Amino acid sequence: MSTLPTPPDRRPRILLLNASLAGPAGNSSRLLAMLAPRLAAQASLDRAALAGPCAATFASLEPNLHAADAFVFATGTHWDSWSSPLQKFLEDATPAEATSLWLGKPAAVLVTEHSTGGKGVLSRLQGVLLTLGCALPPFTGLVLSHAAQLARQHAPAGGAADDLWRPADLELVAHNLLAATLAPRPAYRAWPVDRADFHRPWLES
Repeated sequence: MSTLPTPPDRRPRILLLNASLAGPAGNSSRLLAMLAPRLAAQASLDRAALAGPCAATFASLEPNLHAADAFVFATGTHWDSWSSPLQKFLEDATPAEATSLWLGKPAAVLVTEHSTGGKGVLSRLQGVLLTLGCALPPFTGLVLSHAAQLARQHAPAGGAADDLWRPADLELVAHNLLAATLAPRPAYRAWPVDRADFHRPWLES
């Protein structure tokens, strides 16, 4: 496990957001549990789930989001998209677009899938986070596939299966997210957005 120099007066807070439909019982929860020890040596971790017992909402999480220095989003793949609780969370987050809640904060994205569709979910969710105002460090998006894990189990080492994501790649996700979180945050600026009337219907009959 790599260790980065941590400023003595600053231990960053990272929010791990489990958006799985299964809440604490799903694959996203297991993936976050595998990532957490790789972050915990240098960061304070907050955890929340958008489904299951004590499910969080954007409103209930808003103080945690403001306090966080970085985020990890984890979701399953459902009909080529992320989970419905995450969709509701993102819709409710619209008024906070381009505010200090998100601006310049590094974000990592973890996606699980049974066989296909996860890479599209990863790319689109990263695009949404960029639009909200987050920063995306390199190689902090990962798709873990049940089919890929089966392929790796039955393929010779050094072959094509080595190009598939694996749980060990979480080490690199953690390293790059910490590197971005511990670095001084650039003085980013946000473009103006409609904060007063974005719910107004615009389609004329």
